[in-house]
Amino acid sequence: MAAAPPSIYTPIQNYHNLRCRRKTNFFSIPILRPKINFESVKNWNSEVNNGRRKRINVLGGGEIEGSSGVKDELFVSFFREAWPYFQAHRGSSFVVVMSSEIVDSPHLDPILMDISLLHGLGVKFVLVPGTHVQIDKLLAERGSESKYAGSYRITDPDSLGVAMDAAGRICIQIEAKLSPGPCLSGIHRHGENDHWHDGVCVSSGNFVAAKRRGVVDGIDYASTGEVKKIDVARIRQRLDKGCIVLLSNLGYSSSGEVLNCNSYEVATACALALGSEKLICIIDGPILDECGRLIRFLTLKDADLLIRKRAKQSETAAHYVKAVDQEDLACILYDDSSDTIPSPNGNAFGQVPKFKNGVGFDNGDGIWSGEQGFAVGAQERVTGLNGYLSELAAAAFVCRGGVQRVHLLDGNIGGVLLKELFQRDGVGTMVASDLYEGMRTARVADLHGIKQLFLPLEESGTLIKRTEEELLESLDSFTVVEREGQIIACASLFPFLEEKCGEVAAIAVSPECRGQGQGDKLLDYIEKKASTQGLQKLFLLTTRTADWYAMLS
Repeated sequence: MAAAPPSIYTPIQNYHNLRCRRKTNFFSIPILRPKINFESVKNWNSEVNNGRRKRINVLGGGEIEGSSGVKDELFVSFFREAWPYFQAHRGSSFVVVMSSEIVDSPHLDPILMDISLLHGLGVKFVLVPGTHVQIDKLLAERGSESKYAGSYRITDPDSLGVAMDAAGRICIQIEAKLSPGPCLSGIHRHGENDHWHDGVCVSSGNFVAAKRRGVVDGIDYASTGEVKKIDVARIRQRLDKGCIVLLSNLGYSSSGEVLNCNSYEVATACALALGSEKLICIIDGPILDECGRLIRFLTLKDADLLIRKRAKQSETAAHYVKAVDQEDLACILYDDSSDTIPSPNGNAFGQVPKFKNGVGFDNGDGIWSGEQGFAVGAQERVTGLNGYLSELAAAAFVCRGGVQRVHLLDGNIGGVLLKELFQRDGVGTMVASDLYEGMRTARVADLHGIKQLFLPLEESGTLIKRTEEELLESLDSFTVVEREGQIIACASLFPFLEEKCGEVAAIAVSPECRGQGQGDKLLDYIEKKASTQGLQKLFLLTTRTADWYAMLS
């Protein structure tokens, strides 16, 4: 089980009592997808269906006994709820790195099946399988010992041969599993494709240019490589032609050498270079807090702070701090008020090196940056001393580079990709760089800004009037959005922990910032915060904004 990082939210004590309000409308918003009691539904519907029952396959899960009517309802309900995600994901580029533990497990087959399904829905995939478990096993079979230093393997001639064997076997296995495509046995195809199905095209090649790591701190890494650049143009060409691109742990030097690279370094460098919408890390366990609960969401700021707190006890965390601080310094030296640094997906990088011709990295003066991606693994990852802190550091690293979302998923969960991408709450941990930018818990210094937001709404009767003492008493319950030192929006959550529900109150957005989705983002953030506290339902009382809440709920 993963080492428990500190929770990002501290449960708020249930000190809030509902104050008397004028006549209001009451809205209840479930924040967790309700569980269906299939036994009761089955019994209720058995008479309608003359007692005929069958096995129903639920999204990513096992089969449940129920009536055909229940099956139809589930089928229709799923598609209606999932259609916004179909729209959002179609045409997007996802880089997926699968840990070597998952690659070496029976969970690989269903994951590849779901990747094939999503590919058919228009998602563009770059896959990077991990190899360290397979390399260690092959070395042990041949009487050799695995050697690590820092985040890298020391690749002597024996290790390089084994790394090439492992990469070849894994790539062939994945290509074979993806080639059939979805099962079409129940579909009669017409026209030119009447009897034939082309399957899924998988493309691999020398897309990763690498250089020798060389001698570092007196250690000769031999044939271990570092990512030098990613051939973005050719990868995009393959993706646009409908192929899934498959990268391995092997890179190729300018002198024609084969070098053994870190799979996570390849994946993170590729996600940054492509400007992919998501980096998805499929690992062999969940990210849990100190109470053993799944951490569903971390802002980039929260993730960065958590990693820095572990820097003294984790070599990987220390490596992350060193890497991002060097990039910050490089950007300060490069800073130009008239020049922004864009990423390929259109987002401003802010504090990372800029790209060079879309295929590599340049720190602004023509010298290749030493940090092309983020290496995860080696002895710390093998021993599991710090849980999944390494993967979390990789997530924060690419978020800083412009990748909007990183998902850390437990590959032991059946249908984990579908459950994460087609349900609002998901089943994994998401690190986001932009969605909740500027959101934080309110401080005493924010009181004036909050009161300024409330003033016009209180005068119009939209919000009840609150004294400064009342605001100060409940300040810990408020979340604010800050932009350039100004509070532009706020909302509050008052939890009732015993009842597992919470009240949402005082959502206010500055007039000049309305229409930009700030209210939607705030409510979404509050829902995730409530979910982290174990709440199952939210309610609110309103007099003037019933239509907006009704639309959202």
